[in-house]
Amino acid sequence: MANILVVFYSRDGATEALANAIAEGAAATGATVRLRRARELVSDEVMALAPGWAENAARMNALYEAPTVEDAQWADAIIIGSPSRFGLVSSEAKAWLDSLGGLWARGKLAGKVGSAFCSSGSAHGGNEMTSFTLTVPMAHFGMIIVPPGFADPAMFAAGTPYGASAITQNQPGYQLSQEERAAARFQGQRVAQVAQKLTSA
Repeated sequence: MANILVVFYSRDGATEALANAIAEGAAATGATVRLRRARELVSDEVMALAPGWAENAARMNALYEAPTVEDAQWADAIIIGSPSRFGLVSSEAKAWLDSLGGLWARGKLAGKVGSAFCSSGSAHGGNEMTSFTLTVPMAHFGMIIVPPGFADPAMFAAGTPYGASAITQNQPGYQLSQEERAAARFQGQRVAQVAQKLTSA
C-alpha cells in the first residue's frame, strides 16, 4: 500500500485538526501514514506575545515528530498544510519545503504525489491562495499534484478545489465543522488512492 506523509504547521490547532482528518482518510484506504508537525522558527519571546502559542506548540510537539528529509524520501505522497499568513504559506511550513533541496537535486521527489491544505481566520483570508502556493514548489520538484477538486459531494459543502480548508473566525480552540472534516477526509482518501495506483503501475 502507499506511504503517505502528512506535514503541517499549526499554531492554534485548526490546521492540526485538518491534518488528522486527512490522515484518517488516507489510513482508511489501507495506506501507511506518517503525521509530522513543522517546528517554530521564532524565539520564545515572540511566541509569548500570542496567548496559548507556546502551550499549544509544546502539546503538539509532544504528539508529533518533526518532519525530516528522510520522511519525504520514504513517502509515495506528501500532503502539506499551513495556516494562511497574510495570504501566503507560513514560514515554518516553507522552511521544511526548503530543506528538500538535496532530494530535488537528485530527482528523488519527481513522480511522487503532492497535495495541499490550509486554514485561515476569516472567509477570503487566503485559503485558496495558500493551498495553491504550496503546489508551486511541488511543481519544481516534479511531483504529480492531486487536488481534491469537486470529485466528492463533500467538496461542495466545505473546503476549496485546491485543498481542504477551515475558517476559524479567529476562535482559539476552533473545532472543525462536520463539513470541513469530511472534505479533509476525502482529500486524504483521494491522494492515497492515486498514490496507490501510481505505485502499482
